Amino acid sequence: MAQLLAPALPGRARMRRSAPAAVSTVALIVMIGVCSSLQPGVLTVEGLTLVLSATVPLVIAAQAQMTLMAVGDIDLGIGNFVGLVTVVSATLLVSSPLKGVLVLAGLVAAYAVLGLLIHLRQVPALIATLGASFVWLGLGLFLLPTPGGTTPGWLASFGAWQPAGLPAPLVPIVVVALLVYLLSARSALGVRMRGLGSNPVALRRAGLRPAASRVAAYATAGVLGVLSGLVLASQTGGGDVSSASSYTLMTVAAVILGGGSFAGGTAVPWGAAVGGVTLGLVSVVLSLLDVRSDMQSAVQGVIVLAVLAGRVVVGKVLR
Repeated sequence: MAQLLAPALPGRARMRRSAPAAVSTVALIVMIGVCSSLQPGVLTVEGLTLVLSATVPLVIAAQAQMTLMAVGDIDLGIGNFVGLVTVVSATLLVSSPLKGVLVLAGLVAAYAVLGLLIHLRQVPALIATLGASFVWLGLGLFLLPTPGGTTPGWLASFGAWQPAGLPAPLVPIVVVALLVYLLSARSALGVRMRGLGSNPVALRRAGLRPAASRVAAYATAGVLGVLSGLVLASQTGGGDVSSASSYTLMTVAAVILGGGSFAGGTAVPWGAAVGGVTLGLVSVVLSLLDVRSDMQSAVQGVIVLAVLAGRVVVGKVLR
């Protein structure tokens, strides 16, 4: 285990590691500034609650994606998985709460089994998770062919919860990012997961099992995916298996914007949270600027590319 623990980073290396998240934070501040200039009420508690609410499930899903990217995998099924959870929330959790809870636990177990199969059979994660995405989609359509249903009272109450003097969306964003940080950066399990992504040979030589690390990563991603779906259902008040289809690529972009890496071995929960909020606010800014809906996707892509270009420039300066 000691071989996997990285030595303390020197100051410049630490700056290089945190630079991407810093660039995304600057972009986030700029977008909030644009929003407030166009609509001054954005900077109130009510205004921030309104613009940040839609980013919460995306941020939690981005934490799930980051967990798998830390071991060197990418999940192409996270969007449909979150949508399936909204369907379970709007159907089984209402009609039969115990059955609904068991189904959600079974979905987490299915994610863990998926990670085990990927490891044992050496199947590329992209292919396996893409196949799983069709399974999640099919199950969602079987349970709820058309969007609808209703969420349990306790879940609806959570969606309407508003603490005094604080934007409600900040609470789940900060709490989930903190928990993922403690898991990925401050626990032996997190060290093993990052070790699997950066140097699986060293992990085996240390006497640790790579399969267990990958299964743990997938189980963690499954739990976070369930949380994301529950939060999304609390906001929409119903279920729709396609409601989070855009999350698949947006979560990857959020992780990269926050300092993650396709190569694995890196986990930056706070950066992923900032990246998710940044991407979520892009649509708000474009709506306030009256950008045509058919042009919003293109403009979103340009903004993401601009932030990534800023990350590259800063990285070269600090090299």
